[in-house]
Amino acid sequence: MLGSHGVGWKARMALAIGVIVAVVFPAGASAAGGGLSPTSMTAAVTGQPATESTPTPGSTECTLSPEGVRSCLPVTPGTLVEGVVAPPESAPAAVKAAITAANRIHTLPYIWGGGHARWASPGYDCSGAVSFALHGAGLIKTPMDSGEMMSWGVAGKGRWITVYANAGHAFAVIDGVRWDTAGDSSGTGPRWHPEMVSTAGYVVRHPAGY
Repeated sequence: MLGSHGVGWKARMALAIGVIVAVVFPAGASAAGGGLSPTSMTAAVTGQPATESTPTPGSTECTLSPEGVRSCLPVTPGTLVEGVVAPPESAPAAVKAAITAANRIHTLPYIWGGGHARWASPGYDCSGAVSFALHGAGLIKTPMDSGEMMSWGVAGKGRWITVYANAGHAFAVIDGVRWDTAGDSSGTGPRWHPEMVSTAGYVVRHPAGY
């Protein structure tokens, strides 16, 4: 998985400042849920049902030729800087909202059951953290545990968002960056990770169209 992509220190500093501003002042984020509410995301996620071959109806990433041929830009991975992710401009609004929500809780600790009783929590467990990001995108209304994630959405990898779940753990890959509570040098809890891990033993799901 990709991290800073080798950009220069000045570019990284400018990007980090921009990301911090986006995290502190996330446009349209709800005070209680930490992300965009399902109702505020309606325009971005409604329309004709999407499939893996025809992703995200109405998104600026895809265009339709006069002949009716759909063409979509390649997915550009998000840039991980100072612990938060900056999505590309071409990312759909729901994907950007999922990243904004995740960025808001990326320093919180792991708490078993965190994020399930209510969206705002002092810490999150694995499925609580994934649920928080999906809720930020307006893709779910209530938190899910890892068992529920095993049958949520559509089977297989997504174009922008993929959830990996089994009976004991869940994590997601959002815009090419792993969102997981497995922990890093700063401890366990919801964190972005530049590297991928083994997915053996996980069910792979994604939201339709993403």
